[in-house]
Amino acid sequence: MQAQGQWPQQQQYYPPPGGPPGPTPQYAPQYAPPSEPFFNDTKSPYENDRFKPKKRINDPIVLVLFILQFLGFAALSGITIASWVKDNGLGGGVGKGHDGTPVTLNQSTVYLLLLVTAAALLLSSIYLMLVRAFTKIIMHITLILSILLNVAICIYYWLTKYYSGAVIFTIIALFSILSYFGFKSRIPLASLLLQVVIDVSKHHISVYVVAFTALLFQALLAVWFTFAAIATYTKWTPGNPSCATTSCSSGKVAGLIFFEVFSFLWTSQVIGNVALATLAGGPYGCWYYFGPRGEGDMPKHPTLSAFGRASTLSLGSIAFGSLIVTLLELLKMVLRAAENSANADGHPVEACLACCAACFVGIIESLVQYFNRYAYIEIALYGKPYITAAKDTWRLLQDRGVSAIVNDSLVGMTLTWGGYAVGMLSSLFSYLYLRFTAPAYNADGNYTAPVLLFAFLIGLQCSLTLSSAIEAGVSTIFVGLGEDPQVLAMRAPALFALIAQTYPDVVRGVV
Repeated sequence: MQAQGQWPQQQQYYPPPGGPPGPTPQYAPQYAPPSEPFFNDTKSPYENDRFKPKKRINDPIVLVLFILQFLGFAALSGITIASWVKDNGLGGGVGKGHDGTPVTLNQSTVYLLLLVTAAALLLSSIYLMLVRAFTKIIMHITLILSILLNVAICIYYWLTKYYSGAVIFTIIALFSILSYFGFKSRIPLASLLLQVVIDVSKHHISVYVVAFTALLFQALLAVWFTFAAIATYTKWTPGNPSCATTSCSSGKVAGLIFFEVFSFLWTSQVIGNVALATLAGGPYGCWYYFGPRGEGDMPKHPTLSAFGRASTLSLGSIAFGSLIVTLLELLKMVLRAAENSANADGHPVEACLACCAACFVGIIESLVQYFNRYAYIEIALYGKPYITAAKDTWRLLQDRGVSAIVNDSLVGMTLTWGGYAVGMLSSLFSYLYLRFTAPAYNADGNYTAPVLLFAFLIGLQCSLTLSSAIEAGVSTIFVGLGEDPQVLAMRAPALFALIAQTYPDVVRGVV
């Protein structure tokens, strides 16, 4: 095999009659595949009901629970927002304004988080355009920026004497610096993979239609959640005017806000994962198994068909996997709150233990999210229930050795760090807003933390939803590679050759 960047010149290749299609025209750099017999185990694209799943509703119990919680959120938000509007939002607005009441959030925060949502939309779009424009260097930039961010947070925590967080982030900063030298050798493969996926997306406008549609729904959900959370604070926080006619308590506010956060996270996860399943079962999956639309083999309207399956028959399965991640996210938030409380009370040992537990839960959450993405692709391609898809995904990773690629791929890390960067910038924007507008409710700074948390969640969810369009393509290629690697040898020979060189176990039985 030639050195990287010195692939053989492009040649025209014609497959034998009845064999798999040749190199995909107009998708990524094309090269003649090697002369070895790659086609011994060629299968039909419709093998095992692929793209034609059985018409049955999977995981109906979870589907019912998801619908009920969403209806509960809608009812609660309707009651609270109606009351909040009736009381005129307790005053406030854009810019400096000290009217309103100091005991709760007011309309100023609504404008703040609406502006944060708009900023998150803009920043997410800019990051995706940067990924498209600078594919080869974006991974280096992201890794370096992530190291600088970890070091900056570490220094800040030491300077502010937040010792529990400082110790953890010192370890994270050192680990990220050491990991960079190991990740550098993996960047060429991940970069080429990202280039192929982006080239495919350029020829399928539905990829960006699905991504921006999901992003729009995420933004609308974030706005809805914003109004509901602020209205809940307004209606039931002790000392507000509405407490004259209703029972108010801090416990009630905490419980209702917890439910609203749970509903927001679960629904947001489902929206993003429906988009992922739509792309995996639509443009990306069909490109992998049928070739481009110009060859005439791709089914008509693959994206609409995949969305129909993901939003109906497979919605319960997607909600099942999303619920697991949501519960882990909530547990991590509870541990972070316990850490902050212990740190404020002057208990550094308890704070450090809570911080370590939160980091451990965060690692588990990341692994579950990573694994779930491949399970959703099995669901999108075959229409399997979640448990069946998870078992088959695990067997696939063990059997074909794709776990090595999953663990070392930098594409997901690059896009995830981009999401965290958007979330951090959204939090920074909200902090500057609070600092320069000085709303009445935050005169003593009590609401700075929850506002920054809401802003971070909004920015993170918006960015991750948009970047999921690219991650869907990467993950679909990995699943197809594990099941039918010879197809990738024809679709993207340069990528296949680099994978075969880096991870020979992945393509055993083919090479």
